[in-house]
Amino acid sequence: MELLGAILSTATIAAMIRSATPLTLAAMGGIFSERGGVINIALEGIMLTGAFTAVLFSTIGASIGLPAGASAMLGVAAAVIFGLAIALIHAYFSITLRVNQLVSGVAINMLAFGITGLLLQLIFNVTGNSPAAPDMKPMPIPFLADIPVLGPILFQHQPIVYVMFLAVPFSAFLIKSTPYGLRLRAAGDKPAAIDTVGVDVHRIRYIGVGLSGVFAGLAGAYLSLGQLNFFSEGMTSGRGFIALAAVIFGNWRPWQAFGAALLFGFSDAVQIALQNAGMSVPSDFLLMAPYVVTLIALAGFIKKAVPPAAIGQPYPAEEPI
Repeated sequence: MELLGAILSTATIAAMIRSATPLTLAAMGGIFSERGGVINIALEGIMLTGAFTAVLFSTIGASIGLPAGASAMLGVAAAVIFGLAIALIHAYFSITLRVNQLVSGVAINMLAFGITGLLLQLIFNVTGNSPAAPDMKPMPIPFLADIPVLGPILFQHQPIVYVMFLAVPFSAFLIKSTPYGLRLRAAGDKPAAIDTVGVDVHRIRYIGVGLSGVFAGLAGAYLSLGQLNFFSEGMTSGRGFIALAAVIFGNWRPWQAFGAALLFGFSDAVQIALQNAGMSVPSDFLLMAPYVVTLIALAGFIKKAVPPAAIGQPYPAEEPI
């Protein structure tokens, strides 16, 4: 009973929300890209770059005398901008140059891992972990934070967590209920149909991939300035791929992907709770729990997932003459 209490405690549920935040943000980005027909496995690299950029610019802000909060916000803004820039590079290769989308994504991931490690040494003169930077502090919402049970779970987080709460309904509304969302879905299913009525398929796809960079960059900033206050080499630890798993598990729909991210976040929170409870299980086994849950979830659901019909396909299908 004591172990069950630790797993279902408000602290564990709040930790689930925190663990699910970067996954949810990256998953929302993945949905925008892939509903438009562009596979984006570069989410991992974009998140990693966002995490590094956030710490770098937060440190720069502190060095020029900005308050800690302003320095952290500068870092977050920089992460979003750099995330957008890298996503647009992926869009250029995938959409304009018609490079294989998987190859482009893998290249960006490898480049991000190498460049962030190199810049960590060149700029901070360290390897492994960067020096501490001004981070984002919890921002309890007045009155709501004092509600028993729900307060600690939902209303005592850093600002990016609240952004995540808003990102899910925003994404669902934008994709389902706006003219752009209709065109985005058409670009991923039947691009030729909207092309014949004068809609620029490339433009629609560029916007979708750009939004994926914004969300993934923000997710990376949360990892380094929300959960921690420093950058660590390879700190994304596969979260970009888990976010893609949430996209597939959620059948490319925001609310369902959010549910999948919560499931993966819960598995991460549980392994932390079990370690804190002193459970006599090797720590490496507990650390791999979120990845095992991801594999099991995908193995049971992958055949039921229905991806956009034109995902991964360049448009037009043949190089114009």
